Amino acid sequence: MLDRKSPPVYNEDSTFHLLKPEIHEYSTGNKIFFIQGGEQEVIKLELVFTAGRWYETQKGQAHFAAILLSKGTSKQTSYQIADTLDYHGVHLEIQPGLDFTSVTLYGLSKNILAVLDLFIELIASANYPDNELSQAKEIFVQGLRINLEKTSYLAARYFRRSLFGENHPYGIDFELSDVDSIDQSSLIAFRNSFFKNFNGFVSGKISETLRQAISGKLDQLKAVNIPDQTFKRTPSKSNNQHTEKAGSIQASLRVGKIMVNRDHPDYPGILLLNHLLGGFFGSRLMKKIREDKGLTYGIHSSIHALKHDSYLAIGADVNKDNRLITVEEIKKELERLQTESIKNEELRVCRNHFIGSLQSDMSTCFAHADKIKAITLFKLRPDYYQQLVNTMLKMTSEDLKSLAQKYMSPSDFLISTVG
Repeated sequence: MLDRKSPPVYNEDSTFHLLKPEIHEYSTGNKIFFIQGGEQEVIKLELVFTAGRWYETQKGQAHFAAILLSKGTSKQTSYQIADTLDYHGVHLEIQPGLDFTSVTLYGLSKNILAVLDLFIELIASANYPDNELSQAKEIFVQGLRINLEKTSYLAARYFRRSLFGENHPYGIDFELSDVDSIDQSSLIAFRNSFFKNFNGFVSGKISETLRQAISGKLDQLKAVNIPDQTFKRTPSKSNNQHTEKAGSIQASLRVGKIMVNRDHPDYPGILLLNHLLGGFFGSRLMKKIREDKGLTYGIHSSIHALKHDSYLAIGADVNKDNRLITVEEIKKELERLQTESIKNEELRVCRNHFIGSLQSDMSTCFAHADKIKAITLFKLRPDYYQQLVNTMLKMTSEDLKSLAQKYMSPSDFLISTVG
């Protein structure tokens, strides 16, 4: 009989197992990773192209070349394309980014095959009709005008610009004046050059018939040579910048700095330090600035891991009058990480929360595919996440204090505030 008076035995699980993908590699270097899992007849087919802002020769090129892929080809109009996808109950999602562009199909396994040819047609021969491009420009301009009135948007924009420089792909801003120069020919040129090299990730209940069809049809997209490009960071000479926003009663702030990349041996410790600082609801910044001081409804700290750089960013929205005191409280918390040893209980809670969140996310094969995608795109070792967990479990308070002294000096942090 079950004894309900005694709690169940707590077992700390430190394992992190990923589903093993089946890899199909083309002679040109493109790859597809098939991740089999789940009982539902659902498929996610994602192609990740080396086609982000990093490769632009003109501002906005990567963004518009991506979002307009489904707005017309030489054979079909945007209405016909949307009608075909709707008929088969398949969802198309396009996400342009700084380093990569992702093009994804979601649907029932039996229906993915029916739209594969259309999917390839969009990628290979989108022709960016003038009427669709004009409409996309108008929507973009309206959205940008709205964002330019938001202190949070401006703080993030100025922060990245100060961190990387206004001529760096990670720091460049797309201005209203840049929209007019985007035309059909420049988008077709970008598509022809960069929507070729891909890593594909197919996850779900994959039949052999579907696997062979996807492998065969995607061979039509032939990889090309894309020269490496390098950009030098030109950070702002001033580490503390404030921009007045007339009429605003709120101030938004971003505080952060460049950090090491995912493959650096110090990266796991920095992730854990960031989590302790502001990565979850029980973090130090939330306790001090939200609960103790009542300066904001929420404050967070996050690591942004990009292909060529990583950076830490602390963000919050506060009453305009509380801007300076909030920045000072953030600096105090950074100094605490450097000077005080973390208590064992606080470290245990933080570490368990991070590892537990990482493990709990892995409830579907789609989540496994996302982790395999990160390993592939960032060229990490296959057991990267298990080693990340193992390293965190071994870290002591003194290890983290030493890392904080190395990476968390307040004087090294860039501060960008608007309001």
